[in-house]
This record gives sequence, C-alpha cells and structure tokens, in this order.
Amino acid sequence: MSEFHRLIEREIPRLRRYARALTRGADRADDLVQETLMRAIAKSHLWQEGTDIRAWLFTIMHNQYVNMVRRAMRDGANVDIEQISSALVATTDPTASRQLYELDRALACLCDEQRQVILLVGLEGMSYEDTAAILSVPVGTVRSRLSRGRDMLRSLLDMPNRGRHGPVEDDNRLAPAA
Repeated sequence: MSEFHRLIEREIPRLRRYARALTRGADRADDLVQETLMRAIAKSHLWQEGTDIRAWLFTIMHNQYVNMVRRAMRDGANVDIEQISSALVATTDPTASRQLYELDRALACLCDEQRQVILLVGLEGMSYEDTAAILSVPVGTVRSRLSRGRDMLRSLLDMPNRGRHGPVEDDNRLAPAA
C-alpha cells in the first residue's frame, strides 16, 4: 500500500463523521464517503505531496455533496426529517440523548452554508482558512456564516446570547444606577 493510500485511510473516520452530519443518514453518508474516496484515488495525481490531505479530501467531499444535493433537487427527491431522526446515537443517559436530539434538530434548521461551516470548524476542528478553501469562499464569509450559525443555534436551543465579552447574564446590568 502506498503512502498516499495510508494517508487517505487515516482520514476515513473523519470523512464518515462529516458525511453523516452533512447527509443526516447513514446510507447516504456511506455513499458520499465512497464517492469521495473513489474520486480521490482517481484524481491522486492532483494531490501535491506535503499539502494537507485532510483539507483536500474534505474539498472533494464538499463538491460531491453539492453535486448530490443538486441531483436530488433536479430529480425531485425530498427527505423527511422525522424519518432520519431515528439515525441519532442512542445513549443510556437520557439527558445526553435529549441534548443530542435537540442539537441535531437545531442543526437541521440551519441553512446548508451555516451548517457546513459549523461542522467543519466546530466538529472537525478545521481552521477558518482550510474551511474557506474547502467551501471555495473567502475567510470573511466563513466567519460570518459561523457567527450567524452559532447565533441561530443558540436561539434554537434557548441558550443565552453572547456578546463580545461572553454571555449576557442579567439585562439589568445595562440599566443606569439609581
């Protein structure tokens, strides 16, 4: 097995995690990972040794996902959110299970652009620069989408809004002193 193939193999768990979060279904995620890996191997001559293979693979996956969504829209395929909610991780802790369910539902309410940025930065730990390269947008757009997406998630999850200096704990602190 070549070094290139070993590098790709190490990234498969991350690719699967991101694909599941993007597609919100195990079968579709597996298809997306499969298509990504096939494309990466077929286009291996385009990867430059010494560059970040993870970012390269995620770029391929993003493009494959966009193509999949376009194909589904063109074919008129619809996804019932209630059907895919059963794909959530089961846990013995009902609080954690409920929180995962609520987070999954809130993520589903975000537009694709915000969800993609949140998943790449928050879940995958990618830098803003790598995320921008993967999504083919400027870094400022990544920051904007991330900020708006986080604000929307906080709102959807009934979490306190954060200002520049952390969470706002008491609205009375802004009132003038008597």
